[in-house]
Amino acid sequence: MHRLLTGSLSVDRLTIPIADLPPDLDGTTIVQLSDLHYDSKRLSDNLLQQAIEATNQASPDLIVLTGDFVTDDPAQIYPLVLQLKYLQSRAGVCAVLGNHDLYRCSSRSTITDALSSIDIDVLWDDIIYPLGEGLAIVGLPEYWSPDFRASRILDRIPSTVPRIVLAHNPDSAEALQQWRVDLQLSGHTHGGQIVIPGVGNISALSANLYSRLPTRTRNRVPFLRACYRVMKHWEWSKGFYQIGNNRLYVNRGLGTYFPGRLFCPPEVTVITLRACQNTAA
Repeated sequence: MHRLLTGSLSVDRLTIPIADLPPDLDGTTIVQLSDLHYDSKRLSDNLLQQAIEATNQASPDLIVLTGDFVTDDPAQIYPLVLQLKYLQSRAGVCAVLGNHDLYRCSSRSTITDALSSIDIDVLWDDIIYPLGEGLAIVGLPEYWSPDFRASRILDRIPSTVPRIVLAHNPDSAEALQQWRVDLQLSGHTHGGQIVIPGVGNISALSANLYSRLPTRTRNRVPFLRACYRVMKHWEWSKGFYQIGNNRLYVNRGLGTYFPGRLFCPPEVTVITLRACQNTAA
């Protein structure tokens, strides 16, 4: 069922101006993949191969993976890395983990070790400079994890240094507004999965409805409760957003979850960075 509803892969492109970006990084290409949910049910091997091929065709300088590699069983990472090892970029591949990657006690270490075995750099409260000292790549812990404390990592970066923040859950953008974030890359939402043209995504509508129900009624509608618990800011479910002075892009993901996708195609995002002058006073 999931394979039938997933739909065709979409390669979405955007250009992001970055203040203080060094001239030699003007035109840098970053490809984002997210929410694979690999377990042979929610992501077909055919779609994954298409996504890898589309990624490599973009000739990226850097590839970023923004979490939820598996759904519940961390052992599914082993067949997944046999395919992810074919990703190609000039400066490598880096990743952050999602909430499903922490599903079991062993999940974080199992997934991290497997990704590391194919030279994917898993970031958990880390700053790296794979493209040079003029652009920081920040990887934050999963937002629902007790380890999520953005101050201890973002306070270490000089304010003049541009940075791209990898954070699985878009809700983290609310907490990050006190720091400079030139671009936050997230996933988690699957774009709402089911989108009704002219109406919106069903997950957001369900979460809003659930929040309005009397407390005594809520337990009778588990589907609505599940949507409500996924995230707070469903208005940030897919695409590009300006949040205060910061910018957020939410990838619709490759995999899916029950009941599947409708009018919400899986996504590979190709991002081009452009240098621009800092016009702040």
